[in-house]
Amino acid sequence: MKQFLLGIIFITLGVQVHAQEDAWVYFTDKPDAAYYMGNPLEMLSQKALDRRAAQNIALDETDVPVNQGYINTVTNAPGITVMARSKWLNALHIRGTESDINALAELSFVESIDFASNNLSDTGKPAHVSQHNMVNKQLDIQAEYAYGGSASQIQMLNGHLLHEADFTGTGMTIAVLDAGFPDTDTSPALQNLYDNNLVLGGYNYVAASENVYQGGSHGTLILSTMAGYVEGELVGTAPNAFYYFFVTEDVTSENPVEESYWVEAAEAADSLGADIINTSLGYFEYDNPAYSHTYEDIDGQTAFITRGANIAFTKGMFLVTSAGNSGATENPHIGVPADAFNTLTLGAVDSAEQYALFSSIGPSFDGRVKPDVMAQGQGSTYATLDGSIGTGNGTSFSSPITAGLVACLWQALPGLTNAELLQLIRQSADRYNNPDEFYGYGIPDFWAAYQSALGTAEVTKNAFSVYPNPAEAVVKIAFPKDIDSGIIMLYNSLGQLIFQKAITLDNSYVSVEALPTGIYSYAIECGDKSVSGKLVKK
Repeated sequence: MKQFLLGIIFITLGVQVHAQEDAWVYFTDKPDAAYYMGNPLEMLSQKALDRRAAQNIALDETDVPVNQGYINTVTNAPGITVMARSKWLNALHIRGTESDINALAELSFVESIDFASNNLSDTGKPAHVSQHNMVNKQLDIQAEYAYGGSASQIQMLNGHLLHEADFTGTGMTIAVLDAGFPDTDTSPALQNLYDNNLVLGGYNYVAASENVYQGGSHGTLILSTMAGYVEGELVGTAPNAFYYFFVTEDVTSENPVEESYWVEAAEAADSLGADIINTSLGYFEYDNPAYSHTYEDIDGQTAFITRGANIAFTKGMFLVTSAGNSGATENPHIGVPADAFNTLTLGAVDSAEQYALFSSIGPSFDGRVKPDVMAQGQGSTYATLDGSIGTGNGTSFSSPITAGLVACLWQALPGLTNAELLQLIRQSADRYNNPDEFYGYGIPDFWAAYQSALGTAEVTKNAFSVYPNPAEAVVKIAFPKDIDSGIIMLYNSLGQLIFQKAITLDNSYVSVEALPTGIYSYAIECGDKSVSGKLVKK
């Protein structure tokens, strides 16, 4: 990690060169609000408007762009560099000397200025001194390059049952905010995206360019857990979803401007109509220790990125975020934006569903359950830049593995709001009634969530299930753990046995194509385990 020692004053030929500081300048209003509110397609795509309409979300002034005249005035101010902008927070991220930044307070349209430095902030944020530690960037992963399959990371969440029911993310749009996507367009493991025109675009906020195929490789690796497809080796959790790529993480340094890049990218994702944002990034400590967060900041409302994430949820998007990899450090708690109120924060477990020691823990400083849920982040299978298959560790993996299944579940349940979907996933987790700071609510069951939303009997990994239901031609039986065979029986409305078949893990399909349309009863038996229910033939 390259370390930048900010705040040093150099004396050259008797001239004092002042340190550059980062700050946010907030504006009082949006003079163009009436125009944009009357012409919503000038600020949002039709797809974004459709998402709002589907969830009964009204437009408001946070949707209106930052006034360009205000931006121009600040840009032209002496010694000021504009790094990023946020329409949601009506603010600019700027860089300059302390005196040049403070001079902006004289502008009539400037409401307040908030310095990133805890030692300079004069807007009510308490100052404190942070001890400088080496940055442990939460996007770091430990690659092993051992060959492996992706079965466990999908089956752990019962995502394979969604796939087998033909819910693979089709029609859903996922925005991936990360460090870079090199070789994504050439990797054989991701060719599926380009063959099917599933990449919709993106932007590189770090380089201020359209080129997203540069920067750190982290984005490419985590993308493969959602979108990768190598038959017999790797299947992503949402291989048929649409994707946007946004580069917001600068791998050469750790600075609060990355929080502002993230918010700007989230706003773009919203405007373009994205449904889901995956964030395998997190922030706590910065190269300049005066900029670092403290545990007190992890309260769901302090960090700039967290406030942006909270607003993103109000726009109808679903946010999935890595908890972080600091569980074994002296600062083991989640960072930001994992503390946001309505983000689904992911911790990591291994293939045996045991807590991974590196996974950051909760609760948030204000006492909320964090992480929300867990997924495999130790020994996760992903594709390397050249398309070969490897395994690695990090909550960076548990987040996209889950985000892909969120897309599949939302595809299956398009009538739900993001809030309803979030609660459904939390409630499906195996520790929902007894959460803790390590596992949160536990490991979610996406098939149980789907069945629960349909109003059918709750299905868990310890029970048989029959799907799709209603069915037209074929139904499949999913087995509980540790059972690999059984017998299924179908009965007509008179209670007469009309069909019986031995089923196994390798032969669990039953044809119902020849049956007349109607409602049937079924029973599945295996030793002392049994289940019964209704099957609708369309």
